[in-house]
Amino acid sequence: MIDINIPGRGDLTIESLVIDLNGTIATDGKIPSEVKERIQLLSRSVQIYILTADTQGTAQNEIKDMRANLVRIEEEDSKKGKFEFIKGLDLEKTVAIGNGHNDQFVLKEAALGIAVLGDEGLAVSALKQADVVVKNISDALDLFLRQKRLMATLRE
Repeated sequence: MIDINIPGRGDLTIESLVIDLNGTIATDGKIPSEVKERIQLLSRSVQIYILTADTQGTAQNEIKDMRANLVRIEEEDSKKGKFEFIKGLDLEKTVAIGNGHNDQFVLKEAALGIAVLGDEGLAVSALKQADVVVKNISDALDLFLRQKRLMATLRE
C-alpha cells in the first residue's frame, strides 16, 4: 500500500495500479527495461494489473519476469472490458494509467487517473478524463516513487 498526503486534498491510499499495456507501457509491443524496473519497485507496495487485448501478441513474454498480473481484455469493446475489470477493485484505492480511447472510463472512475502522452499518442477522450497528464510512462510511475512530485501537482 502507498499512502500520500496531498495538501488541501487529503490522503490518497493506493492498493492497486491498473496500467494499459500497448501505447502506455509498451511501444510496438515492447516494454523498455527502465519501465520494467519501476514496475518491479512499485510491485513491492501495490498490486499491479496490466490490461491488454494483446494487439501485438507479446504481452505474456514481455511481463514474464515482472511481478504483475496480466489481464486479457477482449478486443471487441475493450473499453467496456477494462471498465468491468476495474469495477471489481476498490476504486477509491486504485490508480489507472492509460493513453487510449478505451482507457477513458478507467481513468475517470479510479481514485486517480493518469494519461500518458507517449510515442503512440494520447486519445483526447482519455486526456479529458484524467486527473494528471505526463509525457511518458516513466514520469507516471515516478509520481509514486518520488511522491513529492504528485503532491506538488495535485495540491489545492
